[in-house]
Amino acid sequence: MSTPPPPETSLSPTSPPSSSNFASPVSPTAVTNLTSPTSPTNQSSSSLSTQQSSLTAPAPPTATSTNGATTSNMLPPPPKGLPPGLVVVLVVGIALGALMVLIGVGIYMVWCRRNRELAQNNYGGPSSPPPQGPEGSPGMALGFSKSSFTHEELALATKGFSDANLIGQGGFGYVHKGVLPNGKVVAVKQLKAGSGQGDREFCAEVEIISRVHHRHLVSLVGYCIIGERRMLVYEFVPNNTLKFHLHGNGGAVMSWRSRMRIALGAAKGLAYLHEDCHPKIIHRDIKAANILLDESFEAKVADFGLAKFYLDIDSHISTRVMGTFGYVAPEYACTGKLTEKSDVFSFGVVLLEMITGRYPVDRTQDEYVVDWARPLLSQFLETGNFESLVDPRLEKDYNSSEMARMIACAAACVRHSAKLRPQMSQVLLIM
Repeated sequence: MSTPPPPETSLSPTSPPSSSNFASPVSPTAVTNLTSPTSPTNQSSSSLSTQQSSLTAPAPPTATSTNGATTSNMLPPPPKGLPPGLVVVLVVGIALGALMVLIGVGIYMVWCRRNRELAQNNYGGPSSPPPQGPEGSPGMALGFSKSSFTHEELALATKGFSDANLIGQGGFGYVHKGVLPNGKVVAVKQLKAGSGQGDREFCAEVEIISRVHHRHLVSLVGYCIIGERRMLVYEFVPNNTLKFHLHGNGGAVMSWRSRMRIALGAAKGLAYLHEDCHPKIIHRDIKAANILLDESFEAKVADFGLAKFYLDIDSHISTRVMGTFGYVAPEYACTGKLTEKSDVFSFGVVLLEMITGRYPVDRTQDEYVVDWARPLLSQFLETGNFESLVDPRLEKDYNSSEMARMIACAAACVRHSAKLRPQMSQVLLIM
């Protein structure tokens, strides 16, 4: 049985309904049909009463309020909220997230502060962007992470690159001892002009070297670019070179114990360059003069990767062979093909130097040390006799087992075929 439609009556928008009109449930249809804005309140009340009495099925109660107070018995059941456990999880998750953000910000600030302090320690001044121009070094702008020095700073550190501070020179240029304003002693290597590299290429190469950190490798402190000139700043290693102590005229004879310790240290440094650096670094110029000695007479390999910075401007050959006569591997000298096995050969020559006390190339001798030693090495491998190889200045003051192991390593390293030479990690295992 259908219910007749209620009469169309409306509440005035400016006249609030009395609370008595809401004592009974109100049909939603009735509420939506209240459109007449001019009906007085008393008419509205009687109309609503008529409508309510004519309804056969009252609508669900709606929430009403009188003077801000809610009639609880007229409200529908409130919607269910989040479970208490889920609320706790959300609160804890938000708190932990905020805590992690704060910790991350704190770590970043500490990292930035530490980098600023390291930069100050490297050259003794506040961290500031390098000046641009002919006297500046644009490496920081190129993304290079090591200290950028100006020419004035390095000139001051080396007393104007004076002869009194000159500590070495070679195929790559001159090396001067210097003292930075913070007291740090450094070695400043001036590379010869004509590298053929732009600023970005140079900084990319130096960036690779700057990532290398090993106790048996000389550390890079910073660099400087002045027009076409390039300078590299290294830690200063105070006890000269293996060449100086092994072949020094009139000096004390280097003991076997020192020779063995230096050989092991240099082998560790080379093994790190070949097998633990990515990309691997080939030294290209392993020799006794490039093995420096620190206060404790521990070996530090210098000038690794430096050959990439120098290309003879008078040479039209792009793969110019770098190295020192007497140390260069035969396949590298003949074809220019360079691998880590070329370094292994050069290291074998250094071992022969320490075993025999001979120079790699001696003008007073008809043969260089490798050719002279080959038949004696073969004899040792067949009979175990090595006395004819050993430096007579040692006067048999050495450990025979250690001597035999070093000779075996030298024999393997100087094999003519590169494929038959061991890796540096294998040399370490034998020694």
